[in-house]
Amino acid sequence: MSAVDTSPDEGVPLLVVISGPSGVGKDTVLERMKASDAPYHFAVTATARPKRENEVDGVDYIFVSRDEFQDMIVNDELLEWAKVYGNLYGVPKSPVREALARGQDVILKIDVQGGDNIRRLVPGAVYVFLAPPDMAELEQRLTQRKTESSETLKVRLETAAREIEEAEKYDYVVVNRTGRLDEAVEEINAIIRRERARPGRERIVI
Repeated sequence: MSAVDTSPDEGVPLLVVISGPSGVGKDTVLERMKASDAPYHFAVTATARPKRENEVDGVDYIFVSRDEFQDMIVNDELLEWAKVYGNLYGVPKSPVREALARGQDVILKIDVQGGDNIRRLVPGAVYVFLAPPDMAELEQRLTQRKTESSETLKVRLETAAREIEEAEKYDYVVVNRTGRLDEAVEEINAIIRRERARPGRERIVI
């Protein structure tokens, strides 16, 4: 994969929102972007759900209790928050604000419901929808994860079908094809370079 040539002092720093259905590969795409050593700040979402065995606090999510999450809501510490599959998720404002002030592009991975919330709050952000090649491929990926019961899998697929219909609301749609991860990553990097160079772009205020 080629190096990313975006630097913090070229243009106005961006808030890049990456959404997509469960199983589309958002985490895998972001891991590859992190490995490229691009000067991005990757926002970490806070959640009140239990930590899974393979997850690292502060890296995968910021894990808090339900009471702590409610305090963050009351104290206006979250850029947005939502209940997804019965669990609370939200984006802390402070790290995003600090990264933008440093001139860094902020990459925010968020579900489609959260993307709608952010769009209302920060219309100047760049919105990228990560899509599967088709629903059959998405079902195969979710099945291979072996993390859901058959009933939960059915709910996720039904939700995914509705979420994919929301793709038209996004600025860009990037298809994450099986075996072609680097192509999706390069496409997102190209979008960021292009949007950073756009004349007249206003600075994001959080």
